[in-house]
Amino acid sequence: MIVNIDPGQILPSVASFPGIDPVKFMLAGEQSVANRGIFRIMSRLPEHESVWDYPRPPRLECIDWPLRVEDRGRILAATNRGLRVLETSHPPCYYFPPEDVDFSLLEPSATRTFCEWKGQARYWHLRTGNGLVEDVCWAYPDPRDERMRDHVSFYAGRVEACHVADERIRPQEGDFYGGWISSWVSGPFKGGPGTRTW
Repeated sequence: MIVNIDPGQILPSVASFPGIDPVKFMLAGEQSVANRGIFRIMSRLPEHESVWDYPRPPRLECIDWPLRVEDRGRILAATNRGLRVLETSHPPCYYFPPEDVDFSLLEPSATRTFCEWKGQARYWHLRTGNGLVEDVCWAYPDPRDERMRDHVSFYAGRVEACHVADERIRPQEGDFYGGWISSWVSGPFKGGPGTRTW
C-alpha cells in the first residue's frame, strides 16, 4: 500500500485501515526507513528551506526522492531509500544505503574523521582512468544513530554530477563539508572562506 503524505500532514491512524496488523504499521520520518514495512511514504520535494531553520544538533530524515551520483558515464550510487542530515548553516548531506553503492569502483582510504554528532567516519577513493580521486565518499561504521550505519555520502565537488530527483545539485563550498545545494535550499552556507567558526 502507498500513502501520499504532504509535508506537515498528520499521518493517518492505523485504525483507518481495517485488517492492517498494528504491529507491522510503521510511521514515517524519525521512526522508520522509507520503503520498509507496509506503508511507503511518498513525499514531495520542499518548495523552500533555509539552512538557518535547520536544527543543531542535526536531524536525520528518511526520504524517498531519487538520488544519483555519476562520474565519467558510470553510476556510482542510485537509490530512492536515502537519508539526509539537516544541520544549521549547512546544505543537506545525502546518504545511500550500502547495497545501492557500486563499491567495485571504490578503494578504501586510510582517512578517518570524527563528528561529535555522528561518530567516526571512514572514506573511499574513486578509481578512474586517470588515477584516484581521493576521499570521494564516506560512511559511519559505528554511528550514534543506528539508522546511518554504513550509509554512504558523496562529495558532490569530487564527482561529475549528483542529482536529487531530476535536479543536478551544486556542491557546498570548501574541501571539508559535503552538503548538496538544490534550488529550494537557501543560505548563506557554511564552508567558504571565513565561515569555519559559524
